[in-house]
Amino acid sequence: MADFLDQLSDILFLDIETASQTEHFEDLDPRLQPEWLKKEKLIRTENPNPEPGSLYFDRAGIHAEFGQVICVGVGFFQTKKKEKKLYFRSKVFAHEEERELLLEFKGLLEKKKWILCAHNGKEFDFPYLCRRMLINGISLPEPLHIAGKKPWEVRHLDTMELWRFGDYKYYTRLELLAGVFGIPTSKESIDGSEVNATFYKEKDLEKIKKYCQRDVEVTARIYMAMHPQLDEMEIEIVSAEDSKKDHKD
Repeated sequence: MADFLDQLSDILFLDIETASQTEHFEDLDPRLQPEWLKKEKLIRTENPNPEPGSLYFDRAGIHAEFGQVICVGVGFFQTKKKEKKLYFRSKVFAHEEERELLLEFKGLLEKKKWILCAHNGKEFDFPYLCRRMLINGISLPEPLHIAGKKPWEVRHLDTMELWRFGDYKYYTRLELLAGVFGIPTSKESIDGSEVNATFYKEKDLEKIKKYCQRDVEVTARIYMAMHPQLDEMEIEIVSAEDSKKDHKD
């Protein structure tokens, strides 16, 4: 267990929230508009003939070429073996300018030799971050720079991949795993399908940040649930804001 706890402190759990690059399709870069319309034809909908551009608001955010990162939630465990206690410290990076947000996140990645962990991270979070960094003219930090690396040299974990146990046809939502493991939900206020509307219509980035932070915490708890040998360890969640308050006190 000691070796596992030592590695655990090197894992950075993360989750990203994304939105379309612009609120309205008409405001998208003119060079990208025809490319989106081609992409749109490949999206299955109940309406076989949707109005051109009508799917942009709801669907563009999941495609890095047409979307943007609006916040990155991160968290990591600090262990106190004598107390049999784990402290999970989390925070959310958010900025009006995507490039500044990504630069701040990159700064964290360069502080330590992190192992990155996200739910469906290998198919969404990690490649999305890489693409948006390059689009913003940012060189990739070492944990995301996987070109030329051997598979065992890539320090990426994915709770969905772990749950597949080799069954690569199997897709499991974070919320479903939270339910089967009895972990409190992260969907109390919004879910992923409502992020774009919350960002553009409600202009409530704080609500999205809280949702993102909860997803990070849920991902970390699911990872721990997959290692039942640590059942005797108590987990205490501490946000970055709580840490600052404690430091002031």
